[in-house]
Amino acid sequence: MIEQVRPGELDAWLQRHAGQAPVVLDVREAGELRAASVRPQGFDLVTIPMGQVPARLGELDPQRPVACLCHHGARSQRVAMFLAQQGFGQVANIAGGIDAWSAERDAGVPRY
Repeated sequence: MIEQVRPGELDAWLQRHAGQAPVVLDVREAGELRAASVRPQGFDLVTIPMGQVPARLGELDPQRPVACLCHHGARSQRVAMFLAQQGFGQVANIAGGIDAWSAERDAGVPRY
């Protein structure tokens, strides 16, 4: 089962993985990234659209913790499940996506 982490709980998830260089993998499309994006704070931000993840899997390190992000959480859940199937051991889904990120973590992130 994929761990579900609300944006408001992300700091605690990052603390549990301190020293392991956690990654937030944003799987939204380019237009969505232009509409709203997050700023790395205690994590590395990697942006790969969901449809490109299989072909670009080599850009991700399966030893690093990865929390997947999309608009509301459905696409990122699917990517998180795919990563877990590919041998990534520390994978989470950011439940509620960037929409919840704006509401719970950073009101400066536009909602769309």
